[in-house]
Amino acid sequence: MYSMATDLLKKKCVPCEGGVDPFTPEQIKEHMEYLTAPWDVIDNIKIRHEFKLESFRSAIEFVNKIADLAEDEGHHPDIHIYYKRVVIELWTHAIKGLSLNDFILAAKIENIFNTRS
Repeated sequence: MYSMATDLLKKKCVPCEGGVDPFTPEQIKEHMEYLTAPWDVIDNIKIRHEFKLESFRSAIEFVNKIADLAEDEGHHPDIHIYYKRVVIELWTHAIKGLSLNDFILAAKIENIFNTRS
């Protein structure tokens, strides 16, 4: 089954040093449709999602996988751990808004969550 989320999973984050415009509200809306989880858009600058895990240990394991992914992609989310809940916030700091990188990482984080054992 092909979807735009699958397309995002195949992409790699590209380093952003600024000099490009953040996504417009229309671009954000379009890219939100590619994600499978209900991410919140915050002030058209960030996307945020809360993942609920089975235990504190499983939350930490999930975060460790996200950390490995973030290092591989060169794009790092803000991560908050609240016992069995993990809150992820994504935005491209260099442009003070959202870029394709944020949606690539969001799709890959969803994939980690959906395929964990």
